[in-house]
Amino acid sequence: MAYLQLNGCNLHYTDQGAGEPVLLIHGLGSSGRDWEHQIPVLLPRYRVLCLDMRGHGKSDKPAGGYSVKAFADDCLAFIEHMQLVKPHIVGISMGGMIAFQLATDHPDIPASLTIVNSGPELIPRRPREYLLVAQRLFFAHVLPLSAVARGLAKTLFPKPEQQDIRETFEARWLENDRRAYLASLRALVGWGVSDRLDRINCPVLVISGDQDYTPVEKKREYVCRLGDARLEVIQDSRHGTPIDQADLFNRLLLDFLAQSGSAAPAEKTA
Repeated sequence: MAYLQLNGCNLHYTDQGAGEPVLLIHGLGSSGRDWEHQIPVLLPRYRVLCLDMRGHGKSDKPAGGYSVKAFADDCLAFIEHMQLVKPHIVGISMGGMIAFQLATDHPDIPASLTIVNSGPELIPRRPREYLLVAQRLFFAHVLPLSAVARGLAKTLFPKPEQQDIRETFEARWLENDRRAYLASLRALVGWGVSDRLDRINCPVLVISGDQDYTPVEKKREYVCRLGDARLEVIQDSRHGTPIDQADLFNRLLLDFLAQSGSAAPAEKTA
């Protein structure tokens, strides 16, 4: 297992392949393992790196220090330590928020952004949005982790033929440290960089499941505010699009990365 001490936290990562670097950033309560359907198709051409965010996976789970800015700073420290030049950054859900934070703080870093079922803010603005956020926070704090895992698994993968995926997801979710999970969840609410989207100067691909939590129209709104950006909607997909529609997702990702090639790819170092 590979670990790095960054910003006072021991972070677990994987580093495979060679070529232009692609950094995959997971979602809330998840880990780098959730990219298992993407890594094999990326490896023939790219250097693929996965980083478990603090409080997640095999990384340290400190008592404090959770914020989207802190997650992005960890990613930046990782990119600099690994000497990645113009990495492609792919983030799902919370990972997409981290990617937005990193790209607005440091526009010179990414060669491209792929944002999956995510957006540049989690700020409730309408009564229904306040209700949804309040419900998520309430149930996460009141229910045992097993109930949260079971409920999320059924919501994300409801089809009978997705039973194996549900069981895998539920088992992995139960590995979370409850305190770190709740701290990370609270860190997302109220976060936003919507007022700084004009700082992003790399190509952006936004991928949305047609049945994602966040309406497609909200994603369309912020894509229109970006420069070189486009939105792709995958049908019959919920929040876990890289899993429930892996083949189509992978084709979109590979095509986009090929079109957004870095001018200066980094070689893998020993």
